Amino acid sequence: MANLRKIKTLIVDDSMLFREFLVKSMSSDNAIEIVGTAADPIEALKLIEQLRPDVVTLDVEMPKMNGIEFLKKLMPQYPTPVVVVSSLPINALDALDAGAVDFVKKPSIKSSSDLFNFTHELVIKVKIASMAKLKKAKPIEHVSYTKSKTVNDFVIAIGASTGGTDATVAVIQDLPTTTPGIVIVQHMPEMFTRMYAERLNRICKMEVKEAESGDRVQTGRILVAPGDFQMRLVKDSGGYAVKCTKEEKVSGHCPSVDVLFESVAATAGKNAIGVILTGMGADGANGLLSMRKAGAYTLGQNKETCVVYGMPMVAFNIGAVMKQAPIGEMTSLIYNYVQKL
Repeated sequence: MANLRKIKTLIVDDSMLFREFLVKSMSSDNAIEIVGTAADPIEALKLIEQLRPDVVTLDVEMPKMNGIEFLKKLMPQYPTPVVVVSSLPINALDALDAGAVDFVKKPSIKSSSDLFNFTHELVIKVKIASMAKLKKAKPIEHVSYTKSKTVNDFVIAIGASTGGTDATVAVIQDLPTTTPGIVIVQHMPEMFTRMYAERLNRICKMEVKEAESGDRVQTGRILVAPGDFQMRLVKDSGGYAVKCTKEEKVSGHCPSVDVLFESVAATAGKNAIGVILTGMGADGANGLLSMRKAGAYTLGQNKETCVVYGMPMVAFNIGAVMKQAPIGEMTSLIYNYVQKL
């Protein structure tokens, strides 16, 4: 049997020591071939033109040109899957906006276990990025949802991973303030989820915040699960709220979409909408199936508009998805369903 072609990877980082560490640690994986390294974006552009790598790992803070400017130059000329390596949450989010597929947080403490975990995560994300479907950025077509009604005792749950930061924006940005409370799990580490929630709050009509235990799930509010916490929906005499706890990973993630969706199925039952968006793996598929069995309305992003058609594919294949649709139709599907309640 012929060997599978290795993933040609270019490393871009201004630290020689860190470049050498990445070359050594990533080369130990049989699926990856390091075809070159660059100390700055100018050198990287030349190497990308010559080597045409499958994936680029990119530091954001570099001399001559920062990573964001580099991405804006790179993508129109040589669309290439990029995994950002950054210690700064805001830079990673800016990079995703500029076209990067995913990001990995640089280890703050250079212990052997931290470095091992970082390398393991980076290798996985390089493999995922090599399968990502890059799309030319299209401006979001904004729709004004003027006729709306307030629905109480209802919740909307959204789960996403790779490519999900943009997909989630496309879904929630234009939803009116009369929309039932929304709870979101986006696979991200701590600090990054807070910055992401703050960014969403600036561009959405609904209020958005990083969730804390006890936060109410209410009309006009969106809660984003905090990184490294599991978030569940709970109910008391006052209505819905969330509970966030430090726990082990579930389905390979913390926060986990499965954890959130299972809690929504048990707590809200038919009074819910479940939405599973782009991402690698299967997190959320079983939880969405539980939601559907409990009577909720369930949606899955279609293959054509996913960056990685993994989580929605598994959910669709096991019968968890009632309607599969392009990302551009999700908002109207949610809105119209709520209006019929």
